[in-house]
Amino acid sequence: MPFEFLSDEQVARYGRFPEEPSASELEQFFRLDRAALDALADKRRPATRLGWAVQRATVRMLGVFLTEDPLAVPSGAVAFVAEQLDLDPACFADYGQRPKTAYEHAWQIRELLGYRDFGACEQEVRQYVAARVWASVEGPRALFDRARVHLLKERILLPGITVLVRLVGEVRRAENERLHALLSGRLSQEMRAALVGLLAVPDGKRRSELERLRTPPRRASGRVMAEELRRVSEIARLGARVGRIPGRRTPPGPRRRRAG
Repeated sequence: MPFEFLSDEQVARYGRFPEEPSASELEQFFRLDRAALDALADKRRPATRLGWAVQRATVRMLGVFLTEDPLAVPSGAVAFVAEQLDLDPACFADYGQRPKTAYEHAWQIRELLGYRDFGACEQEVRQYVAARVWASVEGPRALFDRARVHLLKERILLPGITVLVRLVGEVRRAENERLHALLSGRLSQEMRAALVGLLAVPDGKRRSELERLRTPPRRASGRVMAEELRRVSEIARLGARVGRIPGRRTPPGPRRRRAG
């Protein structure tokens, strides 16, 4: 199944443990607080106690419950939790003996921590991604990571990876089309003709006028500065004014170079 714009690393780490958590991740997600210890008070079997605690840590770090394969957790993470409960990490292997237990624990943890289904929050996620698209020049990979982190932060359970890929792609296309429509709607017929004319490559030249005007200089000198001022004057004479467009969505001007 294709994942369009995602890297192999993004696919590998989505909703799963690609490797052992770092020391900081263990402290952040696998450290048991008083609420977790209180919730464990009614659980007697070592495997049940350890499995519940590991599931709690898993959803906090990954944004999903590993109910289909609750044992798919790095051994170092299991040992970190087991030490806090004064249990033998080996008992974790017994947690999957009764498959229904993992699902029951997932519901308990979900209620305890306030996790929400993606389906009930999809519009919220779309609005977040749309705001990122409108205010930045982030590509689809960065937007996907932003969306995933937002879901984790807001305690929204991650959907299937293809669902989030599709959402990011759809929202990005829609917002870019909205931007293009906004810009196009503000152009007069004369301006449209002038901009179309910039696409033509003059006789004897190797690039279009648009490419020439949008290409910044490669070195700094007095002569180059004079040429740049002429280039800016040419752009200004076009008379295009976008207005209400975030600065990050408009092409950057020439870069300033440090002296020396």
